[in-house]
Amino acid sequence: MESKGFTENPYKPGAGHRPPFLAGRKEEQSQFAELLKQRVILKNMLLMGLRGVGKTVLLEELKEAAMKSNWAWVGSDLSEAASTDELRMAQRLVTDIALVTSRIKIDSKIEKSAGFLQAKTVVNRYLDYQALVDLYNALSGLPIDRLKEIVKISWIAISSFAPKVEGVVFAYDEAQNMANHPAKEQYPTSLLLDLFQSIQRQDIPAMLVLVGLPTLQKKLIEARTYFERMFETIDLCKLNDKDSTEAILIPLKDKQVGFTDLSVKTIKQMSDGYPYFIQYICKEAFDRFGELESEGREPIVPREEIIAKLDRDFYRRRWDKPTERQKELLAAIAHIDGHEDGFTVQEISEKTKSFLEKPIKSNQVSQMLTALTEMHFVFKRSHGKYFFAVPMLGDFIKRETENWEKIQPGLLNRKNAGEMDSPSASKTPE
Repeated sequence: MESKGFTENPYKPGAGHRPPFLAGRKEEQSQFAELLKQRVILKNMLLMGLRGVGKTVLLEELKEAAMKSNWAWVGSDLSEAASTDELRMAQRLVTDIALVTSRIKIDSKIEKSAGFLQAKTVVNRYLDYQALVDLYNALSGLPIDRLKEIVKISWIAISSFAPKVEGVVFAYDEAQNMANHPAKEQYPTSLLLDLFQSIQRQDIPAMLVLVGLPTLQKKLIEARTYFERMFETIDLCKLNDKDSTEAILIPLKDKQVGFTDLSVKTIKQMSDGYPYFIQYICKEAFDRFGELESEGREPIVPREEIIAKLDRDFYRRRWDKPTERQKELLAAIAHIDGHEDGFTVQEISEKTKSFLEKPIKSNQVSQMLTALTEMHFVFKRSHGKYFFAVPMLGDFIKRETENWEKIQPGLLNRKNAGEMDSPSASKTPE
């Protein structure tokens, strides 16, 4: 790095924090812009990707684009608590709709649409959350029937109060937390899909945007087979070489500093193109360079120090969740050659025979993969292949389990304990 005095660190690796420059997402933004042009909503958006790929940051960009195109925007993170049953999902939706309608007075047109309000109307009453709750409780039928009426009446109010509004985008991040619960006869995911399919058939311009990990798609398929016809699906991938370079260098454009070509190459290799990790590594390298220069040392990217800190900040808190036996399974997966391209139940079971002292049978592997999918460690694509749901998780696991044989004698098959890679030999985490 070349420097000419102190300058503020421009990189922002916080979860969902907007980076100084959003690299490589023009195509996704263009796809969303086309969806906003729909006069009748035929397609919604499903945005999926691994942790660290920049889903939440892109969602904020889409929000700005929607508002500039005169669309109202509501939504939030979809917590597990918000989607445990149909009533909680209904409450979530009513709360979000109220954010748009709360400044709208209940006039005669709205009263006619929701006749029960006539007896309760008071001067200057607004269509706020409490009014929508009163409406919901007064309506008869299932939660889905009540929600349809709520959305219909709300759109009548919005279009009257703000005729220039093109529609409403309902955007939910962390949507993989949604789940149907057949044992409890609760189907909040199905309710959400049914609601938007129904109101869109009535030409109400309400668009659904769901954002989450790849595990989300399987849940939507299980909820409603027609889901694929409802959504434009976007798999958000890591950045290519050109976009990664821009994400590293453009934030320094107006600064009195710059990374050397060697530093840029190192950062790209360490981050593997994942936006969060580019920001993380750049921030750490930027801070460290100042210290090295003040000490009269050559400013190089402190690879091992950054890896150790990233393991602590990003990976290890996730690693505490699985059981010890699940960790053994994950360690076996991490040592399957080419696991980055997917792995099957059979491949995992075979690997445990040579890798672990106590192999894991195929039926047990399947059960454990189901549990690890729920914990968002793995996800399943077509043709029975599984993938890690966290970027470069396999490399972290190799580093984390390197000393298992010393700590837990007998855990690994002694013949193959030496197969484990050292931290320097394994690929650097994102």
